[in-house]
Amino acid sequence: MSSTTSSTDLVIETRGLRKEFSGRSGTRVAVDDLDLAVPRGGVHGFLGPNGSGKTTTIRMLLGLARPTAGTMALFGTPVPDHLDDVIGRVGAVVESPKFSPTFSARQNLLLLARSVGVADTAVDEALDRVGLGNRAEDRFKSYSLGMKQRLAIAATLLKSPDLLILDEPTNGLDPAGIREIRELIRDLGEAGVTVLLSSHILAEVQQVCTSATIIGNGRMLTSGKVEDLLGRTSYRVRVGDPTAAAAVLEAAGMDVRIDTGSLDVGTDEPGARITRLLAEAGLFLSELTPVRADLETIFLELTADDRMGVATTSEVAR
Repeated sequence: MSSTTSSTDLVIETRGLRKEFSGRSGTRVAVDDLDLAVPRGGVHGFLGPNGSGKTTTIRMLLGLARPTAGTMALFGTPVPDHLDDVIGRVGAVVESPKFSPTFSARQNLLLLARSVGVADTAVDEALDRVGLGNRAEDRFKSYSLGMKQRLAIAATLLKSPDLLILDEPTNGLDPAGIREIRELIRDLGEAGVTVLLSSHILAEVQQVCTSATIIGNGRMLTSGKVEDLLGRTSYRVRVGDPTAAAAVLEAAGMDVRIDTGSLDVGTDEPGARITRLLAEAGLFLSELTPVRADLETIFLELTADDRMGVATTSEVAR
């Protein structure tokens, strides 16, 4: 995170968070000295391979597991010691919720709303917000997986949370269901809800998140705004004399690498400046193609030792 982000701007903050599990084979470290900072507003991706410690971290934040060491805070309030003071501002979908299969979506939410003292009107508002208003009277068992997941999110919205924590919300969904949940998460973030989206699906995070933290083996590997994590644009340049072109562009302060007849040019400048510099030197382009890094590339580089369970963009498409 940026050094200019103060603790008062953070919805979630952990320092030196550690979780150990003891078993017959010894002690296993699930979360290792994790510093997590989630800013207020927007969607924050919590990205890592399956088994990297994402769910364990979320369970600790929600008071479902106790840390071995370290500190945690929600809205600046220490948890779990003062979790009761802030849990009303938090909605979470961590495990598959238990709905009655023979009840309609509206009946299920009405039961839940009345059990927590929420007005019945909140039910229809939540169903409309997740796009299920026109299917509210359908039985839960008739719902697709994507619709069931949207209903689970609707249940968390009954109390109008300031923070919504979603743990792998698109697991098991088909491409249509993934798109539905992705659009819903984006809408919630734009509406002012802070969303912590735990996922191992790279395309999901890159398309909906404003910021992200990448972890591996329970440790934070990098964190920041998605645009900053992606870094600057590079260009593939083809020109008759690559060596001469490289000298011109390097003299202008650009990072240049010659790669089998083409140039890989890293710069914050627009592509038009490359064209102009080379033209002024009497060198004319046959190709100028922007090459933007994506989270998949960055993720795979950072988690090379913790690769098991990764779903890449191409896998999501299948």
